[in-house]
Amino acid sequence: MSSETLAEPAVQTSQVEAKPQAVHAPMLGRSEQEQPVIAVRDVGKLYHVYDRPQDRLKQALLRWRRKKYYRDFWALKGVSFEVLRGEAVGILGRNGAGKSTLLQIIAGTMSPTIGEVAVRGRVAAMLELGAGFNPEFTGRENVYLGGAILGITRAEMDARFDNIAAFADIGEFLEQPIKTYSSGMAARLAFAVAFSVDPDLMIVDEILAVGDIGFQQKCVARLRQLRDNGLTMLFVSHSPDAVRSICQKGLFLNHGQTVYYGPAERATDLYLSHIRESTNQEALKTEAGLGGPVRVASQVKGQLRYGTGHVQIEKVEVLSAAGEPCRAFELGDAVTIEAVLHSQIEAKDLSVSFLVRDMTGVDVMGTTTFDEKVSAPAVRPDGRLVVRFTFENRLRAGNYGICLAVTRVSRKDYSDVVLFDQVDGCAGFVVVPNPERPVHYKFHQPVSVEWKGVGPAAGDA
Repeated sequence: MSSETLAEPAVQTSQVEAKPQAVHAPMLGRSEQEQPVIAVRDVGKLYHVYDRPQDRLKQALLRWRRKKYYRDFWALKGVSFEVLRGEAVGILGRNGAGKSTLLQIIAGTMSPTIGEVAVRGRVAAMLELGAGFNPEFTGRENVYLGGAILGITRAEMDARFDNIAAFADIGEFLEQPIKTYSSGMAARLAFAVAFSVDPDLMIVDEILAVGDIGFQQKCVARLRQLRDNGLTMLFVSHSPDAVRSICQKGLFLNHGQTVYYGPAERATDLYLSHIRESTNQEALKTEAGLGGPVRVASQVKGQLRYGTGHVQIEKVEVLSAAGEPCRAFELGDAVTIEAVLHSQIEAKDLSVSFLVRDMTGVDVMGTTTFDEKVSAPAVRPDGRLVVRFTFENRLRAGNYGICLAVTRVSRKDYSDVVLFDQVDGCAGFVVVPNPERPVHYKFHQPVSVEWKGVGPAAGDA
């Protein structure tokens, strides 16, 4: 039996007792506009974990003996941060990091064991699919129920109903009980109601992943629109690109504690670094020939670097078609990324990958030598390899950064991958605008265009 089924919240003591509260009085020294929508201060959540079901009974019956039949488990500990009006914060972390617990405390559906949480304004919380819906009620009835829970009158919901129905787009199922809905249909209705109530704070816990891709894109577009209009948002997702795209800030949690709180790109980089380092540690346990990590000797510039160090990136250059170092390119120019690798071991099955990241932190393009089926030669200790990637520039005007990584991999499912070295932001370049051929989206993909006249052409008599 899993420990999760045997855990229960610790009883709050008189030492510190705090509950989420809606705060309307201004905080000292701040104007109304400077007041945070969310203020989390030293929040912790303690659970009692019982190894056996009978231990729970012993604890209840023999409490007077002052013997503990449980272990303390802090799902959250010492978490503090503030979110200002109009900010979108992505919360990152592995399963069990405390993300959902934190959201429930902020939403007011759970009390912290210690610490304080202050929330200002109306909150729309999307913590669980169908939460707040009555499965026996129809979709229409649940729309009005959701409005009532948030303090919106029936007359106001009448005025908003058509927009809600249009956004949900579930047709005649709006008149059917919620219990007959698929998960995607329930998500559509839940988001439609949440978007309609003009919340000050929206909390979204991973349920954006349900539903079809078209509806997901519609939700993301609506979230961006609301964010630009002053909506404050907390957003949990396992997709770093979604966090970078929607959020200005990121909160990275690990084992219930804050690792980093700041710009979203930095938070996602640290989260991915943590994931890869953890994967590497597991891989090294089964690789007797590799031993422990190797100290990185080469000083390649970069925003973040991690890996075992057995094969290291020694130098990175961006080159023009003439093979000269270059930092500015036009549409259609050839761009070459050249990297020098220095091996500390005898290595084979090496793969080098690169990616191009735009100013907003979104990974735009890239590939690996493994995926391109271009095998690297084996290399001996203290040996060096040079790899070049060349592509035609189709990117929109702007600044771009390059991330480079060298791994060892031989299986198509990447199950034996070991990350030797990765450097984020190791080089960069600028794409200059061409007024004769503007690029309006992330990049330009050549397409064929064909016109065909039907009936009399313009100018014919």
